Amino acid sequence: MERPGVDSAVPGPITSLRRLVRSGRSDAPGDVVDVLGRIGLLGYGLVHVLVAWLGLLLAFGVPEAPADAGGAVGTVARTTGGLLVLALTAVGLAAFALWQLSAAALGFRWVHGGERVRKRVGAVAKAIATGGLAALVVGFLSGVRGSGGDTSVRQVAGVVLSLPGGRMLLAAGAATVVGIAVSMVYTGVRRTFLGDLDLRRVRPATRWLIAALGVWGHLARALAFGVVGVLAGVAAVAGDAERAGGLDAALRAVAGVPPGAVLLVAVAGGFAAFGVFCAADAATRRA
Repeated sequence: MERPGVDSAVPGPITSLRRLVRSGRSDAPGDVVDVLGRIGLLGYGLVHVLVAWLGLLLAFGVPEAPADAGGAVGTVARTTGGLLVLALTAVGLAAFALWQLSAAALGFRWVHGGERVRKRVGAVAKAIATGGLAALVVGFLSGVRGSGGDTSVRQVAGVVLSLPGGRMLLAAGAATVVGIAVSMVYTGVRRTFLGDLDLRRVRPATRWLIAALGVWGHLARALAFGVVGVLAGVAAVAGDAERAGGLDAALRAVAGVPPGAVLLVAVAGGFAAFGVFCAADAATRRA
């Protein structure tokens, strides 16, 4: 006779989620989320490739859309079938964010201790990044496009500076962004991103190429995000929200130092490399 409160009872939501995560090819909660999440990764890569293109235009002095996610989304929207691509990308990015949240809660079973904690924290960061991009795309599709990336960052900085202890709060936020950039450097140099991929059936030469693209991409993104953090820090010290800026402002700042054009081309190339890496990520990701 079955007793209440034992394993024979109807499994709860956490138990069901754990079974979904452990039964699939990845840490995604089910095959549908897995497939959509991989499509979202392709869209994420496309955005990075377009940011790279806009960055190259900036390097050569060609006025175009801002070299950030908003400019990339607008570029896609102006192409034939672009709105459909954006809609699919938004769904995929949302699915990938859900996938990363489930991985943060129950995934990364092949590592232990501090390494598992680090990967789970990284999964939360990925969920925030891709979820935010999904929200940006949805806003674009719904006609609520808001302000540009740099303007939005400056508006947030202005709100923070208006609070009691606003300079300290903004400085703490700047330090956090710089810390994220440093973690990207660690991820790129140590190639820890390869631990999230299943490359057992990949040829050595292809594995080397995936690693090289990932390293270049992570380091380029680290530099860009580091500059965003520095700009926020300058805004905190000066008490001037106009000194802050997003990715477009960061790339323009890179272009403004000697030899700016060469450095900006290298960073743009890194963003393109990360975009291509996302395709390999979508094909082989297990976490």
